[in-house]
Amino acid sequence: MFSTKGRRRLLTEAVQERLWPMMGGIARQKGFVACVVGGTADHAHILLSLPTTLSVAKAIQIVKAESSAWVSRTFQNIHGFAWQEGYAAFSVSMSNKNKVVRYIAEQAEQHRQKTFQQEYLVLLKRHGIEYDERYVWD
Repeated sequence: MFSTKGRRRLLTEAVQERLWPMMGGIARQKGFVACVVGGTADHAHILLSLPTTLSVAKAIQIVKAESSAWVSRTFQNIHGFAWQEGYAAFSVSMSNKNKVVRYIAEQAEQHRQKTFQQEYLVLLKRHGIEYDERYVWD
């Protein structure tokens, strides 16, 4: 999961309709699989299946860099687009894959009830990850 820099709501539905498949294509071109990509106007979720030779950090670096460049080239009305520096990554067992796919596919509905920031903090707490909120947002 990663958000747009400064949490600006840049990813309109028109951008999302093209960006999510593009991010899946980036993964495919680089030899890994994006099982599902989704999000809202200010953040993205991506469920990846990675080969053992590729770290999570490298996969996220690739997707963020190439998708940022693509957004900048494709949508000239979006000035200074960038993903935030950080990201969150959680491993998922195959038995929970369908639940995670549904969760990502239903992001728009979920965010009618909860902001990205609220969602993120709930995930950190649920997984027992200690954090200092002063350093969570860039």
